[in-house]
Amino acid sequence: MGDRDDGSSVRGWLRDIEVFAGPLPEFVPEQAPADPVGLFMSWLSDAVADGLRDPHAMVLSTVDEAGDPDARVLILKGVDSSGWEFAGHAFSPKGRQLAVHPRAALTFYWPEHGRQVRLRGPVTPGSARDNATDFLGRSASARAESLLARQSQYLADPSVRDQALRKSLALVEREPSLVDSAWTRYSLTPVEVEFWQARKSRVHTRLRYERADDGWERFQLWS
Repeated sequence: MGDRDDGSSVRGWLRDIEVFAGPLPEFVPEQAPADPVGLFMSWLSDAVADGLRDPHAMVLSTVDEAGDPDARVLILKGVDSSGWEFAGHAFSPKGRQLAVHPRAALTFYWPEHGRQVRLRGPVTPGSARDNATDFLGRSASARAESLLARQSQYLADPSVRDQALRKSLALVEREPSLVDSAWTRYSLTPVEVEFWQARKSRVHTRLRYERADDGWERFQLWS
């Protein structure tokens, strides 16, 4: 790709990149469990067993105060019948956005398996005890950085950051039980969970779970 390439050459270059190259697992929606948690854990376990990198990474999508979308990659903290969990600082952009619009979407993608899972729903913060437990489970350096409460702020001089981190880390080492009260473990309770299985034919298989009053309803979707 050179400086003189125009948009058409970029489009052609992108189109020629191979996708879904490896053998893809089979997915039979009719055999899927009644609850999406079971199917999600099965797919996640497959990703872990096959050595896929960062299998618990996910995209968290939120909406800011002006209604504009925002997204970033986080690590899944836990999942059960009540929701999918992630954590962050209440004063970070995502924390402020969730305080105003407490709804979000999560996206998981395992390219080697050609699998994607999408969730949408309301987000609730954890209890003070849950938040503290999650915070104290982080590394000392991660706790030190969180205590600075400077995430996503402009950084004019990295040496200033490094000095502040050293002081904060020293504080954490002196007081290992110190908790950042703004650290929050969130839980997204999905109203929709969609499972997407790629096929080389590009006729992909999609199964959506939609929450109902008495459990979940399942629907296959056009690809």
